[in-house]
Amino acid sequence: MYPEYIGEDQTNYVYRTLDFWTSGFFPGSLYLLFERRVRYPKYFCIGRGSEDPALPHYMQLRHLCHWWSVNLHQNAARSGTHDLGFMIAPWAIKAWELEGDHRAYNSLVIAAQSLVNRFDSRVQSLRSWDVCATKRYAFNDPSKDFLVIIDNMLNLNLLFWVAQKTGDRLMYDIAVAHARTTQRHHIRTDHSTFHVVNYDMHTGLPKSKFTHQGYADNSCWARGQAWGILGFMETFEWTGDWSFLSTARDLADYFVAHLPEDGVPCWDFDAPAEPECPRDTSAGMVAGCGMLLIYKALKDVDKDAAAFYLKSTMRIVSGTLSKFLTPPVHFTLTPSNTPLPCNLEESSNQVINQPASLAVTGADEVPEAILHGATINNHEFAMRRWADHGLVYADYYFMLLGNMLLEMGLIDVTPHAAH
Repeated sequence: MYPEYIGEDQTNYVYRTLDFWTSGFFPGSLYLLFERRVRYPKYFCIGRGSEDPALPHYMQLRHLCHWWSVNLHQNAARSGTHDLGFMIAPWAIKAWELEGDHRAYNSLVIAAQSLVNRFDSRVQSLRSWDVCATKRYAFNDPSKDFLVIIDNMLNLNLLFWVAQKTGDRLMYDIAVAHARTTQRHHIRTDHSTFHVVNYDMHTGLPKSKFTHQGYADNSCWARGQAWGILGFMETFEWTGDWSFLSTARDLADYFVAHLPEDGVPCWDFDAPAEPECPRDTSAGMVAGCGMLLIYKALKDVDKDAAAFYLKSTMRIVSGTLSKFLTPPVHFTLTPSNTPLPCNLEESSNQVINQPASLAVTGADEVPEAILHGATINNHEFAMRRWADHGLVYADYYFMLLGNMLLEMGLIDVTPHAAH
């Protein structure tokens, strides 16, 4: 079972089985913490030394990463989902990059091969959903309908990564083809995006365009727009094709232009602008990651444009932190003298002993998520409607954004600024 969102008690995570599409985000978040501990130790906990005994030990974080990801390798062979990039890549790529974890590498290759099998040469796209039903419609026959959602752009990174490692040109070409088809059919003339496109299986052309999680079929669902920004920028990074950068910029400009004054996006940019209109911090964090990649691409060729996207990212982050950061839980640890195991991958029975003394302040009242104010699905006919809550992938992209800032050298923390 893996965390998905904060439930009605506003405190505790609701868990989903490991085959649900969000299962990779919590272990992915742990690997982002592990990456900070390994690559950026002086920034791991600002204002405290990296060897502070009250901070998690390197081996503790490593053990947690393994503990939470070990059961997810089996997802790589799943053929009935397009979400393998979400389910595998957030933790497995880091496991390979940070530790040379061969099992993680193998799972990435298997997952990419599973995903490639969902490509249709007539549509020139990867199928997203085999079937889909709400209170408004039902698509139950994959032989008649080919459903593609803009979210699928985020699964291309898995294909590009594996294609580069293995030299699989077909896998690379399939990822590019999907991006071009999305570029052609998911984006309106005003640079807003459709959530879902249903293609005709015979002609390969769209036969309907609509929303599954947004306000209306002709509205712009904020997280869908954000998936597009980040997905097209990841595609640009792998291909160097400037048309993908241009598309990402168009989507980002629309996103920024439709932000409310505080910089935190509403769940849908066309939803009624009422005081109680739900926000979506997950959309803001995903878009922020995409705009950081735009900044990275432009900083040496167009400094003014690059500065705009960096400033826009930090505006979203600032608004999110000021309004939707959950209160901290305070841990006080006294380390144990018991030595840590030295070879965690050799035996699943080895455990890290708890510190001799562990005091936790505020845990009963504080949500388990880092951010709140996210929205899974607020469509009026959704089977599962839930808004204004903590969400595991809002936290994941929040932490990813932080690591990206560190990687780009955009964090300047000096002792006098540690506050």
